[in-house]
Amino acid sequence: MTCNKLQTIYCGTFHAFHVENVSFDLPEESLLQPFWNYLRSNYQDTLRSPLFPIVLSVSNYFLSVALYTFLDVLAPRWNCINKYKIHPEKSVSWNNIWTTLGVTTYNHLVYIFPAAVGQWYWRPSTPLPKDAPGLAEFVFGIIGCTILFDFQFYLWHLLHHKIGWLYRTFHAIHHQYYEPFSLVTQYLSAWELFCVGFWTTVDPLILQCHCLTTWGFMVFNIWISTDDHCGYDFPWSLHNLIPFGLWGGSIKHDAHHQQPHTNFAPFFSHWDWLGGTSSAHCHSAALKDRSTKRKRQ
Repeated sequence: MTCNKLQTIYCGTFHAFHVENVSFDLPEESLLQPFWNYLRSNYQDTLRSPLFPIVLSVSNYFLSVALYTFLDVLAPRWNCINKYKIHPEKSVSWNNIWTTLGVTTYNHLVYIFPAAVGQWYWRPSTPLPKDAPGLAEFVFGIIGCTILFDFQFYLWHLLHHKIGWLYRTFHAIHHQYYEPFSLVTQYLSAWELFCVGFWTTVDPLILQCHCLTTWGFMVFNIWISTDDHCGYDFPWSLHNLIPFGLWGGSIKHDAHHQQPHTNFAPFFSHWDWLGGTSSAHCHSAALKDRSTKRKRQ
């Protein structure tokens, strides 16, 4: 079988691609296949349960906020941590911690737990395909879901700031803290929590993602949401690693809590640029202020 430009020959466990006299041998089996085989062989009943995505999301959220809360408690006494805070002069009090943790726990018990029971009762078991997603499919699936979620939340967020009734009724609780910390991530009204959970669940279905990609997106979404609210500007934070200011991160979201009419996108920066809602000046000022404080320390 021959073609003018491309010839694909299947042999053994490899694909051989011949493009204009150049040959590339790529493994037929996904790099994730051994890991996926291990999960299917040892945890099949757990993975098939409709409760698994909820348990995965909730456990990862509390693990993430526990890490940042530990840093918040140590920061006032440890300058090596405090110097990375966006507002090093303001510590997170135990009253703040218990208040936000109380609302978060209440939401999980009153809303998340019944939803989990409903899913367990009504939703069929998750099918586990024999084949794992390709590495590129896994990575770009997570990126695609993140981009879609970012667009959905930008519109939702913008409307809930522009329409006074929506803001007062549903979103104002999240803005009770002007300097966010990790537990503010899910310091939300039930309506906002429902919308965030709905998009996180539905977006992988819209993009027809493999279940492993879906779970990867859920964990990634929780991590970057918590990082947005953490109140820290670490050198390894995504907004310091992704070039050209494409990623908003904790500084831009902190600026949103300071100036609520700006920076509505949760993760990326492009929608705020296109919508004229970006606070580039505020972002630059925050960076300059952070740099000055570090030099003094």
